[in-house]
Amino acid sequence: MSSEQDRGARGSMSRRTFIAAAAAGAVAGAALRPAGARAAAKLEELPPGIKVSLQVPGNPGEDDLRFARQLGVEYVSIPSGRDRATLENFVRWRERVEAAGLKVWNIGNSNVHNMPEVTLNLPGRDQKIEEYKTYLRNLAKAGIHYTTYAHMGNGIWSSERETTRGGAPARAFRLETAKGYWTDKVFTGPLTHGRVYSKEEIWENYGYFIKQVVPVAEELGIRIGIHPDDPPVPELGGIPRCIFGCFDGYVRALEIADSPNVGVCLCCGTWLEGGKAMGKDVLEAIRAFAALGKLWKIHFRNVTAPVPHFVETFVDNGMMDMWKVMKALREVDFRGALIADHVPEMVGGRNVGWAYSIGYIRALLARANAEAGGG
Repeated sequence: MSSEQDRGARGSMSRRTFIAAAAAGAVAGAALRPAGARAAAKLEELPPGIKVSLQVPGNPGEDDLRFARQLGVEYVSIPSGRDRATLENFVRWRERVEAAGLKVWNIGNSNVHNMPEVTLNLPGRDQKIEEYKTYLRNLAKAGIHYTTYAHMGNGIWSSERETTRGGAPARAFRLETAKGYWTDKVFTGPLTHGRVYSKEEIWENYGYFIKQVVPVAEELGIRIGIHPDDPPVPELGGIPRCIFGCFDGYVRALEIADSPNVGVCLCCGTWLEGGKAMGKDVLEAIRAFAALGKLWKIHFRNVTAPVPHFVETFVDNGMMDMWKVMKALREVDFRGALIADHVPEMVGGRNVGWAYSIGYIRALLARANAEAGGG
């Protein structure tokens, strides 16, 4: 059995064993699923190697795909949402990408990402869960078997944009002035939803959602990588960020999901934003999640400092030496996708910043492969 097959075959562990394995960065001796637990469809084995993927615009055109080829990436990730998130579009985009000699790693859907109805148990919760299940089924029909999910109840919080190296505009966060944003929603005020929610409510709502989603993901063979809360602070607008705002929260959430199909999309920038409050630094988190067979996608980006104030900056210009991140990913035999993300604006248009980030990423990967003695 290959190492990837071994990771995919691992089932549920007792809470004590799960936490011990994660903390130690190893899963030797981990218990398998108890007898009588549901049988999951076998996950498709990921081929060896780190897959560098470019985020292209929704409905990517010929120039978008030619740009990806020029950068030397093999994969693209495509955003969607609103009325664009249809099976017909998913199929058409995949065919277009493959005709250009590339592959699709994932197609997002902002309609079922950061859903307040689900995270906060608001009216329409069950309808949104059904919409999410339909999205998974459409991905599978289109031949896509990975998706990223985020569980924030009041969006990604940001302040007015600031500048980083060379005056490049970039996203910033200041705790005292930030607001929550997602698609066409803006979340403001001391209490974005009229009251303070308890941690117990947030956990209960997550369990309600994930227990309904897991059987569908397992039936379809789809991996769901969960993104950290951005930024990962204890509470924003009366909503606790207690689940995907720290390492221990992730461990408990993965145990509740109790599925080989639910894992981690580790956003390095978000993890760095959380600082010591994350419980593990980004390198420790990489090793622990990889040892659990749960690390499937990396958002490879950097920030200037942890909360309460940070600016997203160039990959080579922040608080983290990103070479250490790439080296750790190579050491744990990471086989998922790695993308540039939240790239600062550079002179010359959108593609300049993305080209800089992807070029830097590919150089780090080449160095890591060379030091490891393989491609």
